[in-house]
Amino acid sequence: MRIVNILRIAYRSLAKNKLRVLLTMLGIIIGVASVIAMLAIGQGSKQNIQASMASLGINSVMIYPGSVNSGGVRMGAGSYSTLTRKDADAIAAKCEFVTDVTPVVTKSSQVIAGNQNWHTMVTGALNQYFSIRNLTIALGNTFSSTDEHTAAKVCVIGQTVSTNLFGAGANPVGKFIRINSIPFKVIGLLAVKGQNTFGQDQDDVIIAPFSTVMKRMLSTLYLNSILVSATSEKDIENVKNQVSTLLRIQHKLTPADQDDFTVRSQADIANTFESISNVMTILLACIASISLLVGGIGIMNIMLVSVTERTREIGIRMAVGAKSRDILFQFIIESIFISVLGGITGILLGIMISMLVGKFGGWPVVITGSSIFLSFAFSSAVGIFFGWYPARKASNLNPIDALRYE
Repeated sequence: MRIVNILRIAYRSLAKNKLRVLLTMLGIIIGVASVIAMLAIGQGSKQNIQASMASLGINSVMIYPGSVNSGGVRMGAGSYSTLTRKDADAIAAKCEFVTDVTPVVTKSSQVIAGNQNWHTMVTGALNQYFSIRNLTIALGNTFSSTDEHTAAKVCVIGQTVSTNLFGAGANPVGKFIRINSIPFKVIGLLAVKGQNTFGQDQDDVIIAPFSTVMKRMLSTLYLNSILVSATSEKDIENVKNQVSTLLRIQHKLTPADQDDFTVRSQADIANTFESISNVMTILLACIASISLLVGGIGIMNIMLVSVTERTREIGIRMAVGAKSRDILFQFIIESIFISVLGGITGILLGIMISMLVGKFGGWPVVITGSSIFLSFAFSSAVGIFFGWYPARKASNLNPIDALRYE
């Protein structure tokens, strides 16, 4: 029997039971749509994490104090004061794969401008801080080395601070603010960066010269962290090893002593978050794929019912010359038709759901061709796999027994 005739017979058979076919396709439709939506959300989250890490400086390495044993209890990064300005200067002088280094100190402070006030984080750092963190200036300038040497009372502020102190769209450059009753002149406004991966507002910040914050606002010799920029992304591991070796010498640690500092890179953090995102995406996709299996079982169930209902028809066709393979192909084609049509509908529904989630839910979504192909191929495979047994059963019917069937 020609393939065209088989296709025509399969189509007519399905057209007689439109509602049953539609209900059978629902499992495939829901499964494919769920897989596409979950993969789109997972891929969007991954790219959002990568973009956030890149905005913080993909070549940057962070050194935090702490990570020591205190009374048998291991302290976390930042829990113990061990880093000083001498450590930062030593890294800048002796680590060959390092381009920029800055010591960093922070203080949560109340900021006042006129009759407006705002609570934010004040960061003290060298001018290299801007290049390490990929910060750009929208208005004005950054502070100079002279400002650092003289502990000048100048600062650069983020857009959130500017909006809350001076109003939306205002130019804060040249104006004065008071940080803990100390007057500072605003010399620059940072370009907007938005929230980072942790949900923190990167525009809610004030950056002042390191010496100014240390001498005028803090009464300590220790740092909150040291930021380092590697010459390239491939040299990050070299930088981490050099920094760790140098700081152990600086802190006079013996081979038996554990590090009293923690060295991390943006790549480490990005890889951790990407691994978590991948696991969650795979988990959600697997859960969504269960709908495809349920849909496949539905296809098998309906096709078995169809074989039983059409036993006499099968017998008549085989009696007039139809071969077993013709019957086999017909039922497999019917099964594939249901799964493919359900897959196409599910793809369209999944794309629409992903777009709605991105638009109204605020989730980053990325629909890739690979996810569409994977879903379509899986749905087609489900149709073939679960349609094979009913088709095989139909093709193995004895024509005489089939003609006697009532």
